[in-house]
Amino acid sequence: MRKKDGSKRLLPPGAEERHVTTAAGRLRVLHAGVAADDRSPVVLVHGGGSDSAAISWYRLIGPLAGSREVWALDLPGFGGSIGAEPVGGPREMAAVLAEAMDRLGVGPAIVFGVSMGGDVALNLALDHPRRVRGLVLVAPGGLVPIFRNRAAHFGAWLMARSPDWLLRPASRLSNRFARTALRAIVKDIRKLPPEVVEEFVHEARHPRGGLAYGRYNQATIGRRGMLNDLSDRVHAIAVSTLILHGEDDPIVDPEGSRRAAARMPDARLVMVPGCGHWVQLEAHDRFLSEVSAFLAGSP
Repeated sequence: MRKKDGSKRLLPPGAEERHVTTAAGRLRVLHAGVAADDRSPVVLVHGGGSDSAAISWYRLIGPLAGSREVWALDLPGFGGSIGAEPVGGPREMAAVLAEAMDRLGVGPAIVFGVSMGGDVALNLALDHPRRVRGLVLVAPGGLVPIFRNRAAHFGAWLMARSPDWLLRPASRLSNRFARTALRAIVKDIRKLPPEVVEEFVHEARHPRGGLAYGRYNQATIGRRGMLNDLSDRVHAIAVSTLILHGEDDPIVDPEGSRRAAARMPDARLVMVPGCGHWVQLEAHDRFLSEVSAFLAGSP
């Protein structure tokens, strides 16, 4: 848990903190469980904004570690890796993840990704297929041609194009209202662990908070459409895939998940009613049940 002076970051139950040095810098890694020859390890990839491995996977690391080795990386510019320079879009992040897996000695894994992390996981499966034995995607990014509608997309593109001298103070101002923003992401904030809410607010208020996500948006939002839309490429991902999406997700359009599940050769979509963007936290029991069944049939 965090000290009163705020010097220690959130640590999910059952996890230990490690670090790995990559070309992108020194990155924080959460680790739990023990390697087993007959069970693939699990790699967890967090989402964007003020997210981190400890926030997205706070409720999952402990339960998974009972039967598998678990690794959760803070991508450059996020969470415990906030001091590392952001690398940009999802393909660049996937390359960092692949390098980190190499340096940590993590073999082919079942890769989980939420939101932006789902985008990263999809790119890892496409660009580094030997590293991925299965996918679990939560409201994954990278599967829509446009952000919401044309007006909203154009506004998002203009914001992404803002120079740093304007973007950074604007991000710091908006991050003051992180708790309000979180209420707009989930269906019911009362379903989230209080320590997760506090960590989200703390990350948002860091002087570099939001910078890495801004770089991701700059790399993915084009003037007339999304530059990271993988809808026409996901058919090449042959590994077993489980996609979970909240029916009331206000951030990522569930239609992208529906299209992807229909186009991928071995994918199943689970739509979760009464749930917003964070299925793994908002509907943890349902999420864990679906994941346990999926892992039982995985390599």
